[in-house]
Amino acid sequence: MPATPDVKPATRQPRSLLAFDFGTGQIGVAIGQTLTNTANPLTVLKARDGIPSWQQIEQLLLEWQPDQLLVGLPLNMDGSESEFCQRARKFARRLHGRFGISVAMVDERLTTFEAKGHQQAQGKRATSYRQQPVDDLAAVIILETWLSDPSAAISP
Repeated sequence: MPATPDVKPATRQPRSLLAFDFGTGQIGVAIGQTLTNTANPLTVLKARDGIPSWQQIEQLLLEWQPDQLLVGLPLNMDGSESEFCQRARKFARRLHGRFGISVAMVDERLTTFEAKGHQQAQGKRATSYRQQPVDDLAAVIILETWLSDPSAAISP
């Protein structure tokens, strides 16, 4: 009787993720997954002094059923924490506390700058940031950063 080859079960199940580009007036959201390592812009949520509509976030979580959440951490260019980091961390802790889903932080330096560059490359020039926000594109970059190196995640 021939020997059967060793079959190793998949060590990791595909996971879906929602990423947030936190801001005081707007919060960009992107959806992605580990099966194909892709991310797509989802929406830009309005916020009031950094406080989103938790009901809108709950709707996104119910609709997309993510396994993990990511929040951009706005570090200074030298890697030190900006004053805004504490607000982003607080948002991340609230996400976890309200919804019980694992949350990780991701270095988001230059994501808005990069998102604006992508937008301009696509010929989408607006007269103002309010007319053409890039927060959801910045969230895509945050998610892609994590997809390329999950070990770079930072605890909230």
